[in-house]
Amino acid sequence: MKASTWMLTLFCLAAPLAAQASCESVKADISQKIINNGVPESGFTLEIVPNDQADQAGGQVVGHCENDTQKIVYKRQQNGESESHVPASTGTSQDAPAQ
Repeated sequence: MKASTWMLTLFCLAAPLAAQASCESVKADISQKIINNGVPESGFTLEIVPNDQADQAGGQVVGHCENDTQKIVYKRQQNGESESHVPASTGTSQDAPAQ
């Protein structure tokens, strides 16, 4: 009984670390897709923001993580300035605007 209690406690302590790692891995996957679509690595930024701050981030949501509590926001850089244009095949259909 004590062993299972310890295991549960360790799992609860490690869960937030695993969730953060998953956000970083989702961000890395999206970044790679954008680069594969011909956008140079220096031509965009991806930012992980809480859901309630996604609208103020000034870009387009291209992904989500941590059980949909965090959004990944894409901003295209053009001559040092931010622009919110996203390649057509970036993100998922869930993140795409309704048509």
